[in-house]
Amino acid sequence: MNYLDFEKPLAEIEGKAEELRAMARANEETDVEDEAAALDKKAADMLVELYEGLTPWRKCQVARHPERPHCSDYLNTIFTDYTPLAGDRGFADDHAVMGGLARFKDRPVVVIGQDKGNDTSSRIERNFGMARPEGYRKAIRLMEMADRFKLPVVTLVDTPGAYPGKGAEERGQSEAIARSTEMCLQIGVPLVSVIIGEGGSGGAVAFATANKIAMLEHSVYSVITPEGCASILWKDAEKMREAAEALRLTAQDLLQLGVADRIVSEPLGGAHRDPAHSMDAVSNAIEAMLDELKDMDRPTLIKARREKFLAMGSQGLAA
Repeated sequence: MNYLDFEKPLAEIEGKAEELRAMARANEETDVEDEAAALDKKAADMLVELYEGLTPWRKCQVARHPERPHCSDYLNTIFTDYTPLAGDRGFADDHAVMGGLARFKDRPVVVIGQDKGNDTSSRIERNFGMARPEGYRKAIRLMEMADRFKLPVVTLVDTPGAYPGKGAEERGQSEAIARSTEMCLQIGVPLVSVIIGEGGSGGAVAFATANKIAMLEHSVYSVITPEGCASILWKDAEKMREAAEALRLTAQDLLQLGVADRIVSEPLGGAHRDPAHSMDAVSNAIEAMLDELKDMDRPTLIKARREKFLAMGSQGLAA
């Protein structure tokens, strides 16, 4: 397991327990179970202590954990009959964006998500989850198809932001993000979104302008990364901890602000410690959100979605 910086003391204790058990396996006469069990108890207590009061910056670290379940894991686990659809019918297929037709608990849906990859080669192939314009245009194409065939749309968001490269800008990155966000607002079918890890900038908004938004307990959702914010405000990326506090990017903050509609609980220590449990919890949240929307007609769905986003921030403006 990969340990985060703040988990290093925990790594030492769990490592010592494993060393003792390795000694016992090598020599059957060695009895270390009592010592190993004591270390297990100490590690379990430390894990509770570490995760009881995670700071916003530590939540960012957990949200970015490389072993956290990715979009492809959800597609393979909680969806069935997944048929990927590729390309934007204009330039290329963006591998950072996955999407296609699927069944969710025997309900036909269109599912779209960003995937960061889970090893070096897949991370390079998927550009670390940072979509180019053709990725957003692929999402637009899939949402149009869902609207035409009256299929609910489920989006899984996990991206540090849209790819900022020269080629992406030349091909209309900002326009593609804006069009994708516009399409989210226009479709007359239920649209639900889950922030499964990192929801960064317009790259996330373009997928998450939904009727219902759920966030995993240790996910984050923000207009900019803490490092980017610190670089702009303080000219020092090392002030990312202060930026994370100021951005109010945690699921708990965003539920309070009315941006998120529900929080999906994670296992103690984060989704990566028990991926099956985490994906089951996400599945239940998606089912609940779709059930809440299933009786709404097209005009009601569109109106409710628009009003949801127009209302954000109005309380602060009124004050």
